[in-house]
Amino acid sequence: MRSRWVYLVACVATVALGLASRSRGAPPFVVAYAGDALYAVLIYWMLRLVWPRASGWWPAIAAWCVCALIEASQAWHPAWLDAVRAHRPVALVLGRGFLWSDLGCYAVGVVGAGMVEVGVGRWLGRR
Repeated sequence: MRSRWVYLVACVATVALGLASRSRGAPPFVVAYAGDALYAVLIYWMLRLVWPRASGWWPAIAAWCVCALIEASQAWHPAWLDAVRAHRPVALVLGRGFLWSDLGCYAVGVVGAGMVEVGVGRWLGRR
C-alpha cells in the first residue's frame, strides 16, 4: 500500500468509522475507546499520505508521538486554549481532558494500522 490515493481513502474511511464509534447505538466500550484508537489510525494514515514510501515502523512511532503530544496538551488549560477547544471541530482534533488510557488506545491504533498495512500489502502481493 504505497499509493497516496489508498491512504486518502483510508483517511476518509477512518474518519467515518471514528464518527460512527461515537453514535448512540454503539456499545459503551466502543464509545469509550474506539474513537481514540481510530484517531491514532487517522494520524498514521495521514503520515503515510505525506510520506508513502516511508519504511519500517517509524510512521507508527511518529503517529503515536503526535497523539501523545496532543494528549499531553490536554492537561494544559489556559483560558485562550479552552475557548478554542469549546468549538466542536477543534475539540474533535485537540480533545479536552487528559486520560492515561488514551495513550494505550493510541498504541493499539497505530499498531493495528501498521498490521493492516502489512497484511493488505502481502495480500495484494499474492494476487
